[in-house]
Amino acid sequence: MEKVSFEDLIKLRKKTGIGLKDCKEAIEESKGDIEKAIEILRKKGILKAQKRAGKEAKNGFIGSYVHNGQIGVLVELASETDFVGRDEKFRELAHNLALHIAAEAPIYISRDDVPEDTLEKEKEIFRANLIKEGKPEKIIDKIVSGQINKYYEEVCLLDQPFVKDEKKKIKDLIDEAVALFGEKIEIQDFVRMVLGEEEEDK
Repeated sequence: MEKVSFEDLIKLRKKTGIGLKDCKEAIEESKGDIEKAIEILRKKGILKAQKRAGKEAKNGFIGSYVHNGQIGVLVELASETDFVGRDEKFRELAHNLALHIAAEAPIYISRDDVPEDTLEKEKEIFRANLIKEGKPEKIIDKIVSGQINKYYEEVCLLDQPFVKDEKKKIKDLIDEAVALFGEKIEIQDFVRMVLGEEEEDK
């Protein structure tokens, strides 16, 4: 499989406005040929479908972090204005998010991104284990609810405690940025790549 470079990912993202994950898959399929990757996206209907969304979210910054040449992360942090997107503190936040993703390996951005069938499967596993342990039926639902919240903290970026300050969650960092800059700030996409692994993104 073609090795995907951060430079190619950012180049394709800027040209098309689509998500980093779709960009990564198109570059892999095109064997690193950017123009061919664009054609692949067109044929799949992704480019047309996401063109407008990309334009609406054109401001912000793509933060990056590489750990010992083994783990690489790109994270797209969106802002309403280009002025905020160029701010040093905003870019530092994007970098810190990339560093966090490298360390904690989230799968999704938010709880809303977790597929319903995945969530139901997790609940079934938790419930089956509790029944096996002999827990009373009347408290199983409450325990499962607590375990699902812990599951969200493991797989959802916004729910994870920040690796540099575990008293704060990632969503708290975003809220602080909103208060600081006075405009909407959101994590739109991320890709996490591990050397030797074919797929390590959400």
